[in-house]
Amino acid sequence: MKRVALVVLDSVGVGELPDADKYGDTGSNTLGNIARFVGGLRLPNLASMGLGNIINIDGVPPAEKPVASFGRMAELSPGKDTTTGHWEMSGLILKDPFPVYPDGFPPELLRAYEDRIGRKVLGNKVASGTVIIEELGERHMLTGFPIVYTSADSVFQVAAHEEILPLEELYRICRIARELLTDQHAVGRVIARPFTGRPGSFARSTNRHDFSLKPPGQTVLNQLQDNGIPVIAVGKIRDIFDGEGITEFVSTRGNTEGLDQTIKMLSLFTGGLIFANLVDFDMLYGHRNNPQGYAEALEEVDLRLPELLKLMRDDDVLIITADHGCDPTTKSTDHSREYVPLLIYGKQLRSGINLGVRETFADVAATIADSFGQNISAGTSFWPLVQKK
Repeated sequence: MKRVALVVLDSVGVGELPDADKYGDTGSNTLGNIARFVGGLRLPNLASMGLGNIINIDGVPPAEKPVASFGRMAELSPGKDTTTGHWEMSGLILKDPFPVYPDGFPPELLRAYEDRIGRKVLGNKVASGTVIIEELGERHMLTGFPIVYTSADSVFQVAAHEEILPLEELYRICRIARELLTDQHAVGRVIARPFTGRPGSFARSTNRHDFSLKPPGQTVLNQLQDNGIPVIAVGKIRDIFDGEGITEFVSTRGNTEGLDQTIKMLSLFTGGLIFANLVDFDMLYGHRNNPQGYAEALEEVDLRLPELLKLMRDDDVLIITADHGCDPTTKSTDHSREYVPLLIYGKQLRSGINLGVRETFADVAATIADSFGQNISAGTSFWPLVQKK
């Protein structure tokens, strides 16, 4: 059976979308701005695939003969969050955005939540996760009250010290939040944000867990699974889809484990879709406005790319893309409304094809379905463009 590896470089956007001004993201260009900030990126393997053919990237020149085909994709759904981006690339285009709470959550919602969990909460505002635990972490440790906060994205985040609220208790109260947040308050994700340390030196741990909504319709993952084609999730993919359409999954704690597990899946599974998310770009560097760390993470992934390519069989396909932007060079610490890169490689596929600007991330879902001999109603497949005649 054919194998397709879909690797999402979380938040690696390639320039503002035409409606970026509506989201406060004018001027955002995650990849381009980082490259300028650090004086040029060193990404020889991605460059050889055609990354520098998509946009101008300092240090990443266009390849004369790219080994992959390349393009960029616009997001058709409203919003700029993780769930929206991943759902769209799986074939679900949303008509309405998930709710956001720039002034915090309504008092009546918080009271219902406190009643259900048997505790008061702290915070209830838009905040950076690292900032709010420094602000309220000590009080949380004294009271045992969890810290609730949100961002410009559709998230209900609950932070707690692992010594004060054990992980299972934190996960339990997050599940309660997920149950409460329905209808007009159906946020994209409830996120457990455990942390460790002492006042003045708190640090978020790697035991984060996302509680997402179930997708409101069939995705290409469901379709593949229904037709006996395995779907293997690496990283937070399982959480984003709440397990829907996932045959097997493995959790990871960052880019290194994400790549390790993607490579391992290619060595173990003989057919199906391997869907991986590399989270560090977004979680550790984009949201923390750390362009230097972001650049180093990009270069580390580039160095590992040959390991992945080495395991690809003649009929295997590799698709590299992203789910949104998160430009660390801007004042904002939130996601940015951007185009995302598109690279598709296979030993039996055409190389150097400019796939242009795709109208929707759902073109990825249509292409994956097409490659497995399936059809879905969303998106336009670019499979015919990359198949050798």
